[in-house]
Amino acid sequence: MYDSNISSEYPFDSKFVTVNGSKIHYIDEGQGDVILFLHGMPSWSYLWRNVIPHLSKNARCIALDLVGCGRSEQPDIEYSIADHIQYVNGFIEKLNLKNIVFVAHSWGSTFALNYAKSHEDNVKAMAFMEPLFSPFATWDEFNPGRPQVVETFKKFRTKDVGWDLIVNQDVFVSRIGDGGNLRSFTEVERKFYREPFESPRSRLPIWRAPQELPIAGEPVNVVNLIEEYNRWLRRTHLPILLFHVDQGAFISKDKLNWCKDNLKNLTTYDLGKGAYWYIEDYPHTISKELLNWYKKLI
Repeated sequence: MYDSNISSEYPFDSKFVTVNGSKIHYIDEGQGDVILFLHGMPSWSYLWRNVIPHLSKNARCIALDLVGCGRSEQPDIEYSIADHIQYVNGFIEKLNLKNIVFVAHSWGSTFALNYAKSHEDNVKAMAFMEPLFSPFATWDEFNPGRPQVVETFKKFRTKDVGWDLIVNQDVFVSRIGDGGNLRSFTEVERKFYREPFESPRSRLPIWRAPQELPIAGEPVNVVNLIEEYNRWLRRTHLPILLFHVDQGAFISKDKLNWCKDNLKNLTTYDLGKGAYWYIEDYPHTISKELLNWYKKLI
């Protein structure tokens, strides 16, 4: 059963910083060591609204909106993974963040791991939900047991078809809350998630995201990037907390077993039943475990 008392409100003061010529939106709550929250796609810092209040009494919690997402600006760029990395790294540098604890979902894990690989001395620990720890060798590894999702993403990656579905028909964002979670989203929640992507032009960042997923050897540059930080991941002794569910899109039972066999300082937490959006089902449970784990790091 999912958590109760899940708020749909976003009760935070907005802050902005200019990175690479574009305004990046973020929220900054609490004091102390930095916990940096990185969302995936199609999402924004709204994802963390029920998590941050639990942790901000013990740490400085910062959640940015990736460039082109949430309330950040949408510059005229390709929104490739390389672009996002430049903006995330630039954000960290601009705010002079030190001794970072990353909390990341989905694509956010790629930006956290890529940074940590090159700046391990500035990272204290990492916690992940639906991380991209390794490429998917075949389509069978992606969303195992959910063939309809796989077929949808194959369409998303088909030239012209994917553009029409995501940009013109808005099927990616409009379906948030339909199948990737246990509970039904409220209309207020749906409105918040749709807010950054109301116009066709605003959907370029979320169209690009499925094109970048490392599946069956493509795209080569993303596969290489993830394989590179995967090698580092197997060597590092940084503390890692991994949440998982029974129907994860990115962390299957096989990948979970790989993590247990290969990661040196790993803590796992089984949330039970769930899928890609399980942060929206278990925000308080996740927060409690995050806080317990974080206090052991201090």
